[in-house]
Amino acid sequence: MRPIVIVNVGSAAPVLGPNKPDFENWIADGMGVALDQVWVCAPHLGDAFPKLEDISGVVVTGSAAMVTDKADWSEKTAAWMADVVTAQVPLLGICYGHQLLAHALGGVVDYNPKGREIGTVDIRLNEAGQKDDLLGDMPAHFLAQASHSQSVIQLPKEARLLASNDLEPHHAFAVGPCAWGVQFHPEFDATFIRALIDHREKDLEAEGLDVETLRLGICDTPIAYGVLKRFAQLVAQF
Repeated sequence: MRPIVIVNVGSAAPVLGPNKPDFENWIADGMGVALDQVWVCAPHLGDAFPKLEDISGVVVTGSAAMVTDKADWSEKTAAWMADVVTAQVPLLGICYGHQLLAHALGGVVDYNPKGREIGTVDIRLNEAGQKDDLLGDMPAHFLAQASHSQSVIQLPKEARLLASNDLEPHHAFAVGPCAWGVQFHPEFDATFIRALIDHREKDLEAEGLDVETLRLGICDTPIAYGVLKRFAQLVAQF
């Protein structure tokens, strides 16, 4: 089978330090694929995008960057993602990847007017989400890890909304037969989200967030983690 490409547009190194597992490791593990069996592409570091005929699927990671900055590498990634959707190569955008997918297809991304979302959060599937190929096996309410200050403010016209919560109206959407964006992080576990909150403690307090309450709410999120395995299964079936 042709490899799945993980388009890594960021790194966990500022939180965990260098030489530690990173986004691509967690995503590959979640999909049940060895890292040497995926194609890792880092456009923010100058990597070229693979040809679509050489890959079977795409996962675009999160990032500390902001879509609204419209960095050259980000805009090029968005254009490539639009080509992926047109070619009907299965695609999963996570957090930044979710926002960039919406931006690539004519949606609007900006800072969430309700503020930052970080920690373990409750997410609700709507009727479309409960019937969706990727998310439909999940319960109507599930917990997931999240960390973002920007959001998809307006979905692309052709998008199908799948999930939301009180702070984030567009936690998941789909476009066409095989492209999805999820604002939450299926690859994050409780250990990392706790480390991330510790790393950003002063900034979170400055924004008026109750850091101790955030810490108390952290738990593992195996249901959200299962999205990665399900995506790999769909890639194999497509």
